[in-house]
Amino acid sequence: MPIASALPEIAIGHLNALNDTLAALRGQVRRIERWGRLIADRFAAGSRLLAAGDDEAVRQARHLAAELAGHGDTLALDGPGAGGGDPDGRAADLAALVTAEARAGDVVLLLSATGHTTGMAAAARAARAAGATVLTCCGCCPNPLANAADDAVCVPGTASVVHEAQLVAVDLLCAAVDAAARAGRDAEPAR
Repeated sequence: MPIASALPEIAIGHLNALNDTLAALRGQVRRIERWGRLIADRFAAGSRLLAAGDDEAVRQARHLAAELAGHGDTLALDGPGAGGGDPDGRAADLAALVTAEARAGDVVLLLSATGHTTGMAAAARAARAAGATVLTCCGCCPNPLANAADDAVCVPGTASVVHEAQLVAVDLLCAAVDAAARAGRDAEPAR
């Protein structure tokens, strides 16, 4: 007698949830495009991109910084214990790193599945106090992180589904920075 598996039902439920979250992200594409232009402009002016994430988003922040390093100065901010352990503790360490690293004109991009870790909001406030522009991609709004940022892409869903959507958002942002940088080079007068 075959053993019944719940996996197909679980998979369908997860894919349906991911579909809903990606539909919400699709509605944010223009905002991500604006972010790409902003970051490309800041790179051209000599400013930096500082990227950080809480929990699973740490790897996405590293990926973003690595992908955009060819366009300008990028830094993935990893606090002690990044990627595991206590999310609020890591994020508090992140606030201290942001205080030490962020400067006027920089862009600080913070990735969080929920936006509810208190230290991530503290990092956003520290970046803004330094004169940096704070962008975040996080779970449903309102939340403390989105409220502390200058602009936010907020998508609904469980933490795992939001993390999957953030992978897409990071790739879209990289493409937007590439396109904006190319357009900027094409618009420069020949010397």
